[in-house]
Amino acid sequence: GINAEYGIQQLFVTCEMLRSVCRAMRPAQVVPRRMLNVHEYQCQQIMSQHGINVPRGLPAKTPAEAREAAESLGGSNLVIKAQILAGGRGLGSFDSGLQGGVHLVDTAEETEALAKQMLGHTLVTKQTGPQGRPVGTVFISERYKVAREMYFAIMLDRSAGGPVLIASPKGGVNIEDVAEQTPQYLFKEPVDPTDGPTAEQRTRLADGLCLETNASDATKAELAAEIGRLWTLFHKTDASMLEINPLAELDNGNILCLDAKVGFDDNAEFRQKDIFAMRDLTQEDEREVAAAKWDLNYIGLEGNIGCLVNGAGLAMATMDIIQYLSLIHISEPTRHAQISYAVFCLK
Repeated sequence: GINAEYGIQQLFVTCEMLRSVCRAMRPAQVVPRRMLNVHEYQCQQIMSQHGINVPRGLPAKTPAEAREAAESLGGSNLVIKAQILAGGRGLGSFDSGLQGGVHLVDTAEETEALAKQMLGHTLVTKQTGPQGRPVGTVFISERYKVAREMYFAIMLDRSAGGPVLIASPKGGVNIEDVAEQTPQYLFKEPVDPTDGPTAEQRTRLADGLCLETNASDATKAELAAEIGRLWTLFHKTDASMLEINPLAELDNGNILCLDAKVGFDDNAEFRQKDIFAMRDLTQEDEREVAAAKWDLNYIGLEGNIGCLVNGAGLAMATMDIIQYLSLIHISEPTRHAQISYAVFCLK
């Protein structure tokens, strides 16, 4: 009796210790895909359709098209950007030898020459991994004289139970650094997902964006109006994330969304067919693309064991066990997928 009870207690202690170790080692990548991401030029097309101020620009899929786009935009004071679904393009490198996926250009000839070194080549950034991403499109847009850069986003916040509008007068930088080092420059407004932000909330965020500046009432009013338009876009397109960085005030006082990232809820594909038709399969893992045809959410991991498990809880527990076994150099879990509402692991 006593020995058996003691043995059971020791077993529970051991199990808890193993669970703690395994949770700490569980790969952070094991999350199902929940968003459609589109390229920068596609974001700007969608935003323009909703009356949001964006730079004038044109996409190009060949060097000749890039030259024509540059000529139609005036030929000078332009930017050419490689289009991939990953950040860090400016500091990336191409397999062609070109350094940087974003370049300032002043002639159509220069634009065409850079396009030749980008299109059809692979761009490697900190976010792509060593394999990089193929570049099939470049985006040529006008350059602007920017007086200051701000930040604006709409995110789904679990703790708020819905969307949260986030604004900061410190744009053009890593917003996580702002939140950590100068949180007084970060302003948040939880909003009703049906009614959206009130006029008072839009005004408060506009005031926050103009903190410690001499912004005019007209500029603040334009910022509040732009926030309203961005919310309309977020709501009508079933977006799950919208980030504008930077949101710029030009030297003439106009407001412009210079760069944007928008993610769309996969569950809304049936009513957002035009947006989901923009999906670029070349930017995705071919295994995930194949799995999606069977309504699977598939994520490849490093390792040499695959699991097929019915149920999310059992799947995570099985992967914990395999992670524990990897401590004694047996193996690691390799892949994770989701079918409908049940989580599976596939080899």
